[in-house]
Amino acid sequence: MKLHYYIFSLAIICLPACTWVEPTKESSGVTLVKSFNVNACKKLASTNATVTQKIGPVTRGDDVVMEELITLAKNRAAKMGGDSIVAQEPVVDGSMSFDIYKCAE
Repeated sequence: MKLHYYIFSLAIICLPACTWVEPTKESSGVTLVKSFNVNACKKLASTNATVTQKIGPVTRGDDVVMEELITLAKNRAAKMGGDSIVAQEPVVDGSMSFDIYKCAE
């Protein structure tokens, strides 16, 4: 019975480090930039990325959450033909807004 407790405890400890959002091949050409870098670019759209920040009693690390939000935004930008994203606000409860731009012609 103690073995089950240890396995469950280990799973809870390791869970916050898990990354569930995988980048697409196309998203490798999308870059997160600051707003001043897109002055000459065409804005394509805005998107809101959301991931799970808390799983039960365990809060996922800020770094992992941020990385997944950026990956989601890059994936969406690639689908729309964008090559740059700009974060519009800080992360709030596992959610973040981005603007998608096309800068290269």
